[in-house]
Amino acid sequence: MRVAHLRARLADQGAKPGHIEALLRSWAHARPLEGFEPAQAPPKAVRGALPGLTFELQSLACVRAEHPSEDGSSRRLVAFADGQTVESVLLPRGGLCVSTQVGCAVGCTFCMTGQGGLLRQLGSAEIVAQVVLARQRQAVKKVVFMGMGEPAHNLDNVLEAIELLGTAGGIGHKNLVFSTVGDRRAFERLPRGRVKPALALSLHSTKAELRERLLPRAPRIEPQELVELADDYCRATGYPIQYQWTLLEGVNDGDDELDGMVRLLKGKYAVMNLIPYNEIDGAGFKRPSAERAAAMSLHLYRHGILAKLRQSAGQDVAGGPVDGAVVAVLVPEEIGGAPGRGSV
Repeated sequence: MRVAHLRARLADQGAKPGHIEALLRSWAHARPLEGFEPAQAPPKAVRGALPGLTFELQSLACVRAEHPSEDGSSRRLVAFADGQTVESVLLPRGGLCVSTQVGCAVGCTFCMTGQGGLLRQLGSAEIVAQVVLARQRQAVKKVVFMGMGEPAHNLDNVLEAIELLGTAGGIGHKNLVFSTVGDRRAFERLPRGRVKPALALSLHSTKAELRERLLPRAPRIEPQELVELADDYCRATGYPIQYQWTLLEGVNDGDDELDGMVRLLKGKYAVMNLIPYNEIDGAGFKRPSAERAAAMSLHLYRHGILAKLRQSAGQDVAGGPVDGAVVAVLVPEEIGGAPGRGSV
């Protein structure tokens, strides 16, 4: 189901724009649809359809399993009406990581999700339903689109979900984080949206050839051009760009890559999130030592790049997370003490 179809159905039943927004607001906040004041009640036809609509929305998704972690996060297996499942992660301090596809077509060689390929797209309502499920448990103030799937490959549904969450859903625009490997279609459409989310860009290497091997089906865009496209969006929104870098021992943790990061990001309003790889049996990659990861972070900071050494949420839970880069993300308000624009 798409949010646009839900809007159209309500309008066909006689709901006015104000009624539609009120009903969507109630749903997005996990409140009963019937909780309106008599003076604000929608037409009789709409009221009569609300029990069925409530059942339909509740049937979009359910939590099939949940695995709390010692770090305060909780990994959830979310099932949809057709039986397909994705991962959603409750994060500390009101955060939530949601999936945008069942599977993924990018095929990142270090990511377990990418090995199974793409099964289907999630509808915008199914994406929002993950937030609704989370709000039944805790307040949700930040949503990162960084679970299963590549958001840029499901752009219509993801942007529709972002617009609803950033309006009726009551989430600040900078606390909605669109995470992508980089796609020109996303760079074209994000600045035109009513809601402009923060941007996280999976870089993983400053070398085009190596990046193509690590992300074999990502759009072929040179790392330097990716950074330039991201910087244009940064200037349009005023949000720092969050670069994601999964640290792979002997692959992308060398001094040459550090030099490349400094070359690309010096002077940019950006944060480099270094995430040690979450090892997967048979994948052929290892995480670097803690000492090497810390040294890389310190080197970048000394060269004027704000770098954060991050850990993936839920690493103490067997089997997860699905990707070393999952949910290891900052939202702009967390960047306390960050150097200002032009000094990073």
